[in-house]
Amino acid sequence: MQPSKEISRLLDLMAALRDRKTGCPWDVEQTFQTIKPYTIEEAYEVADAIERNDMDDLKDELGDLLFQVVFHAQMASEAGEFSFADVVEAVMTKMIRRHPHVFARSDVSTPDAVKLQWDEIKAAEKRERAERRARRGNTQDFKEGYLGSVHRSQPALTEALKLQERAAKVGFDWSDAEPILDKIEEEIGELREALEGGQAHRVKDELGDLIFALVNIGRHVKADPEQALRGTNTKFRRRFKHIETSLEELGVTLQDATLEQMEAFWQAAKVEE
Repeated sequence: MQPSKEISRLLDLMAALRDRKTGCPWDVEQTFQTIKPYTIEEAYEVADAIERNDMDDLKDELGDLLFQVVFHAQMASEAGEFSFADVVEAVMTKMIRRHPHVFARSDVSTPDAVKLQWDEIKAAEKRERAERRARRGNTQDFKEGYLGSVHRSQPALTEALKLQERAAKVGFDWSDAEPILDKIEEEIGELREALEGGQAHRVKDELGDLIFALVNIGRHVKADPEQALRGTNTKFRRRFKHIETSLEELGVTLQDATLEQMEAFWQAAKVEE
């Protein structure tokens, strides 16, 4: 399969950026793991443009998301794994296989029948993927076992909440909120130790444990952690805007302001609220 002229230009641009001798130093040093956060961020920005019904932004954000796909495909091609053309061929094959009622391979005609057919095809695909992973020696499959129904593709906070809810159904849960507060204090202590020891890997690990415990307390008090954090994000935006506006009235930029000035205006914003 040959890509279109426009896609070919984009692929050539990506290859140039990744050229070991003449490319961009930043692009050259990236890996799947370092690029992954940007891919997720771009997907969220697409969703945000849709929420705002901003078609100009949507066009740009879709381009940014497409660039992420091209970036991953280029790195995979360099590693001898697969190319962008393979990605396109795979998704086309998958969509044709999942829509036999469109491509003259099935006579189903109702939405319910289409959904049933889709689920059956996906189940067959899942079995095929499991067989391929086994042949390649990749036996780790988070879709198996009791927690397998909790998808890893969702935001980490949501995944943590769903994992805890799922485990709670079989009794693996705290009896009430109070012990979780003790657990949070324990995790804070372990994070302090990791910070004092200068162990970057352990700091990351302990921070994750602390956040997981915070999600747990939210679940017990019926406060969705994602929504709680969004509320705090909005509050932070509002208070920081107050700092910015107050400084402007004094003729002071954010860059020139002292921490004491900013803290004073932050506290003033809290009082007003």
